[in-house]
Amino acid sequence: MNSPMQSHGLTSSQTEGQRSSRRQFLAESSRVVAGSVLGGVALSRAYAGEDNTIRLALVGCGGRGSGAVANALSSQTGPTKLVAMADVFEDRLTRSHKALREQFGERVDVPEDRRFVGFDAYRKAIDCLRPGDVMIQATHAAFRPTHLAYAVDKGVNAFIEKSFAPDPGGTHEILRLGTEAAKKNLKIGCGLMCRHSSARQALIEKIRDGAMGEITLIRAYRMDPGARLGPFKGGENELLWQLRRPYFFLWTSSAWFIEMMIHQVDECCWIKDAWPVSAEGLGGCEPRSDDCSQNVHSYAIEYTFPDGIKAFVNSRNQQNCRNEFATFAHGTRCAAQFSGNVHAPTVQIYKDQRIARDNIAWRPENEKVSPYQAEWDALLDAIRRDKPHNEVKRAAYTNLASIMGRAAIHTGQIVTWDQMMASNFRFCQDVNFTLDSPAPVQADAEGRYPVPIPGQWSEI
Repeated sequence: MNSPMQSHGLTSSQTEGQRSSRRQFLAESSRVVAGSVLGGVALSRAYAGEDNTIRLALVGCGGRGSGAVANALSSQTGPTKLVAMADVFEDRLTRSHKALREQFGERVDVPEDRRFVGFDAYRKAIDCLRPGDVMIQATHAAFRPTHLAYAVDKGVNAFIEKSFAPDPGGTHEILRLGTEAAKKNLKIGCGLMCRHSSARQALIEKIRDGAMGEITLIRAYRMDPGARLGPFKGGENELLWQLRRPYFFLWTSSAWFIEMMIHQVDECCWIKDAWPVSAEGLGGCEPRSDDCSQNVHSYAIEYTFPDGIKAFVNSRNQQNCRNEFATFAHGTRCAAQFSGNVHAPTVQIYKDQRIARDNIAWRPENEKVSPYQAEWDALLDAIRRDKPHNEVKRAAYTNLASIMGRAAIHTGQIVTWDQMMASNFRFCQDVNFTLDSPAPVQADAEGRYPVPIPGQWSEI
């Protein structure tokens, strides 16, 4: 289901593959995936099965899901095998299977009778697993809670991609499922890979040790040309049309802001070692835009933490403007860069508050393993060694913080953490669709979709 955006009805100066490095597997299937630094370990048969192979089912065969499979199959923690695949779109599944099979050969053991297409395909794929195997849930966020619930019920471990739900109600369901998974001793990895970056971990250790003094300000940016959606012209299934273009709709994938900025919000909360108590801010749409999506084109969010310290998160998606993709922290002693372009580990502490190449006081060692690989090594190692591994609460809280900021812009109000914890708002109450189901949001006569209007909109 997590399919790349189609050229039809989409305009942008860059393709999605060029914009993001997030598991660009299908575009780079010939690239050799970095190996793991973890050696082989003794396997727990209770989790890995009698043949010591952890079997994988991929649900959502877009670039992220295919890349996650590549990371799992590249891990040196022990044998893994892909045994089932599921997607709403057969062409996505076929393309993913071909690329994975070319790279990994017989370790992609997915004959036609274990390639499932349709809205109920996820059940069939998960049913191919044994207790202790792993579902890779990489569809759009709207389906994450439903599919994870089925996996947890079946006693299957899971890796779930970001974002984790498009709304507070779905996020609270993810939290509940994380608790249920912990009771069953299931292992759940979540796709916030920056937490597995050794360079960022080294800077966090410096911050906690007081190297920067007290943190007084955090700044995060993701500003790029963005993309625009053409009108829905009718004559085809509107639900499937929207699922082909997920980043333009709030109900599918949380829309553009959270899809692109959840990592930056997570970094801010990690640096501060706290969750924000409130969010407010300003945003808007490009004047006279021909964008027919639900996206707002600029977000300037002010998060407040319990001690009053602020984090400013800024997103702009407009052509011919200055671009930036980075996160910075300022302390009473000095400043630091926490993250760089397209999540690069551009990590450094400066001598003072001046952000400049000639003012760097410290850098960490180069990363030996990519964070994408490291997060999979950690999950598989936990399964094999039967170690606790459940990233759901942290991931869900980051999701809530991201939604809180988005809601503050969309509603024109100060939104609090308490409101987020109490809200069960959902854009779509039931995602158990069929091909006859209407799209959760309908285009108007001009083929345009409703855009949040501050003072009139509600999503908490």
